[in-house]
Amino acid sequence: MKFVNHLAVSGLALTLAAGAAGAQTLVYCSEGSPEGFDPALYTAGTTFDASSHTVYNQLAEFETGTTNVVPGLAESWEVSEDGTSFTFTLRPDVQFHSNDMFTPTRPMNADDVIFSFERQMDEENPYFSYAGSWEYFNSMSMPDLIESIEKVDDMTVRFNLTRPEAPFIANLAMDFASIMSKEYADAMEEAGTPEMLNQQPVGTGPFSFQDYQTDAVIRYTANEEYWEEDTPKVDNLVFAITPDASVRYQRLRAGECHVMPYPNPADIQAMMDADDVEMLQQEGLNVGYLAYNTTMEPFDDPQVRKALNMAIDKDAIIEVIFQGYGETAKNPIPPTMWSYNEAVEDDSYDPEAARQMLEEAGVEDLSMKVWAMPVQRPYNPNARRMAELIQEDFSEIGVDVEIVSYEWGEYLERSSDEDRDGAVLLGWTGDNGDPDNFLAVLLGCDGVGGANRAQWCNEEFEEIIQEAKTLPTQEERAALYEEAQVIFKEQAPWATIAHSVVFMPVRPEVEGYVVHPLGGHLFDDVSLASE
Repeated sequence: MKFVNHLAVSGLALTLAAGAAGAQTLVYCSEGSPEGFDPALYTAGTTFDASSHTVYNQLAEFETGTTNVVPGLAESWEVSEDGTSFTFTLRPDVQFHSNDMFTPTRPMNADDVIFSFERQMDEENPYFSYAGSWEYFNSMSMPDLIESIEKVDDMTVRFNLTRPEAPFIANLAMDFASIMSKEYADAMEEAGTPEMLNQQPVGTGPFSFQDYQTDAVIRYTANEEYWEEDTPKVDNLVFAITPDASVRYQRLRAGECHVMPYPNPADIQAMMDADDVEMLQQEGLNVGYLAYNTTMEPFDDPQVRKALNMAIDKDAIIEVIFQGYGETAKNPIPPTMWSYNEAVEDDSYDPEAARQMLEEAGVEDLSMKVWAMPVQRPYNPNARRMAELIQEDFSEIGVDVEIVSYEWGEYLERSSDEDRDGAVLLGWTGDNGDPDNFLAVLLGCDGVGGANRAQWCNEEFEEIIQEAKTLPTQEERAALYEEAQVIFKEQAPWATIAHSVVFMPVRPEVEGYVVHPLGGHLFDDVSLASE
């Protein structure tokens, strides 16, 4: 990555906000460091904020503030009658960024689109294994779904599928489907530095990457050739990486940043009352959960998992961790999502019954690990404290818990391991507004060893969710997803913990920021009011 000396982040924003010759600089106090800058390699929102939401575009995109799919790098598309062929007409004259190592010689075309996907599915592609695995692509069954990608002409691309796929357009609007420059990839391969795709990104997005000081600051400048008129609205964008929520709040009030995510729930009322803070909020499309490794004894027994679920006092978690700004979860999808099964009954909080169920399952003197996330999320604003509450609850039924944690990137990598011990606290904010994005990605068989942290592969559940993708109407699909939620609850690969409200504190001079239901932090249309 490109490293340069900078002013200390503390106090940085006040200097930057004024800028040179009236230039506007927006400072975002991000909660963590990105794992890299190639979004197809990762699943974390922190990474997407720093890469796909700033540097890249997709063929289709989500209208900011909604789950509506609108044209992106494809200005239009056509779907065959049988639903197995999608033809995209590309937007003309879209320019890629340049950097010290690369200057593009042509606009974006079909070769870039084909490269962006073939590298994730073709083992012969030189970039197939250049920096890790394609977790989203694989978890969404894309290798089995995409039969071929065809270049009709320079500005037309056709995806041929093995079966109908109802959410396909919405899936291509997701971060893993960001369009890369084949020209840049070829140049870096020839130079012997393919890792630059993940370290110094080149895209078509609203902001051009400048440099990254590890765990401190990321700098971007406005893409002056951006294809979408009147965006971006600021000249510079800075991510001031600030893991501690209390420090983020101090910096916001001091004017050292303009936008901060994931406030401490205990601070929310004070933020609402403050004159120098605007508090934005929206009901989150999310779920927080505790995923057991269902391939390891004794967690391979649904009765054991059910018993542990019944020992968790979720009402206490909502009160202590969320300060009441959330609700207990019973299903693996949020209640605001279509196909949510209201009829499902949650596991009751009953420690005595839980202890008896463990005895009946022949489980005595159980010791286990509970993994606690090192970052804040709306679905889990304090994972360490949540783990401590679960530790106390499990001790009541004779289960001894050791709490473990790791740096965020390592946490995500280790927790996906099929041999991981214990149960891991994680969560999910929807990527495309479709139930498939929760049920298939997080709980489908293709996600085992990746996004499916429970390592759970249930034949009946899998058959239902795979069939649901192929059906033409939302009503037909919803009926199957409701069945899938019943199986999930019976088998209990997770303890479903909470759904939360998303709060976003911003400074009063910030204009145009919208809380995005899919969890991303987008700055294309954000500006700062003149004093």
